[in-house]
Amino acid sequence: MFVEAEKAMLVREEEAPNLRGAVSLKHHFVLVHGIGGGSWCWYKIRCLMENSGYKVTCIDLKSSGIDRSDADYILSFDDYNKPLMDFLSALPENEQVILVGHSAGGLSLTQASHKFAKKIRLAIYVAATMLKLGFRTDQDQKDGVPDLSEFGDVYELGFGLGYDKPPTSALVKKEFHRKIIYQLSPHEDSTLAGMLLRPGPVHALTSARFAEENSDVEKVPRVYIKTMQDHVMKPEQQEALIKRWPPSNVYVLDSDHSPFFSTPFLLFGLLVKAAAFDVGCN
Repeated sequence: MFVEAEKAMLVREEEAPNLRGAVSLKHHFVLVHGIGGGSWCWYKIRCLMENSGYKVTCIDLKSSGIDRSDADYILSFDDYNKPLMDFLSALPENEQVILVGHSAGGLSLTQASHKFAKKIRLAIYVAATMLKLGFRTDQDQKDGVPDLSEFGDVYELGFGLGYDKPPTSALVKKEFHRKIIYQLSPHEDSTLAGMLLRPGPVHALTSARFAEENSDVEKVPRVYIKTMQDHVMKPEQQEALIKRWPPSNVYVLDSDHSPFFSTPFLLFGLLVKAAAFDVGCN
């Protein structure tokens, strides 16, 4: 079911009591960034959520945000995603959270859903890699890895294992930020990103593989939010991921790859809507 983002705007003031009746304002959202980002990506969404009474946790994965690990020495996905897994492990057994993952953060959500299904109320993928078993086939790579070759030589690469080995980290060059990642976002946000983006551990991310045995991953309700002006995870890639592993609902945003910057109110509205109406729908 596709829902236009405009219809998911915050309810009118006179409808607010009905929304409060449908959704507990004590939902706990856990926000997970994409490659090279950090918890700082979510500053607008966190502000909107907390001002509306929600509990919010923003995770910095290894080598991201304020975590000082070197991306060239993060060589496994388990290591990279450890901050999220540690958070969920420490969460009391009787508590559930709503996970929100952006871009490569979708892999983090999927691993968490395999291992901590009972603690996850809902998983929301925002322009995100949504592969049930991670990267196992060439088709997984085609559908789940952004192809930026049309823009030319866009990456600064790191070679922690030696220059004769595949790169261990990657960062989009600053001169390509607005053209590729933030073309519809405010200039002050793309400037902020240029100051804070860090190399991402591509070796670790492409090694992400998840075992289905003894997994309750299918018990976690999922929602996908498509970004229709996305130059990173192109709409056709997102559609391929949705068809391969259909979520319970699909919403649409007319945004670039970074809706937390370009359409924060619309994104907030969709997250709240999903929390209200998509929990428990497999």
